[in-house]
Amino acid sequence: MRTIPVAALAAVGSLAFATLAWAQAPVAVVEDVSGKVAGVEFMDYVAAGKVIKLGARDTLVLGYLKSCWRETITAGTVTIGSEQSEVQNGKVERTRVKCDGGQMNLSPEQAVQSAGVISRSISQPAETDQSRLPQPQVRLYGRIPVVEVRGTGNLVIDRLDEPGEHYDIAVGKRELVRGAFIDLAKSRRMLAAGGLYRATFGTKQVVFAVDANASAAAPLLARLLRL
Repeated sequence: MRTIPVAALAAVGSLAFATLAWAQAPVAVVEDVSGKVAGVEFMDYVAAGKVIKLGARDTLVLGYLKSCWRETITAGTVTIGSEQSEVQNGKVERTRVKCDGGQMNLSPEQAVQSAGVISRSISQPAETDQSRLPQPQVRLYGRIPVVEVRGTGNLVIDRLDEPGEHYDIAVGKRELVRGAFIDLAKSRRMLAAGGLYRATFGTKQVVFAVDANASAAAPLLARLLRL
């Protein structure tokens, strides 16, 4: 009887886990929901293949993380796709929103790795050396971010391209939306259009840019920052 090496079994197990994780990766976020819709709530992530049934007066608003489609769906049966929904016996209105597409999906591992690089490469002299600034990992098109932190602690946001702009926001359970998100609108924080920032929460960091044409009033997809 042939024996399979332990290393080979571990590799197969890792591949199966990665495949399962990929299959369950979120493709859209629920921006709004009205009526008695079972299985989804405001700010839920949904994966491809999920089926959502809406009543005649139910409305669901979805933001697709990669394609940047924003869908307003009324009634019918909704099947979540990779870039847009399939809707049967209902009505869907789609608008393309400015968002950073796939860059929204910065993994926790990437965020932790980038934290070390950023910490070593950035210092804040009185006059910032523009040539030493890091490239943004994410671009936002809204000036008031919604930051996914998934826990309590301190969210620190520093502007990198101009000294002096610094925010230290205490995140408690009451400040969190659905236990995972902090909306800077609640603390009346508005970032500068065209600015380059670093967000830090615990061991996680990400460098992000606010687009030069970003506005204060923007849909969730345009201002979602995932740490």
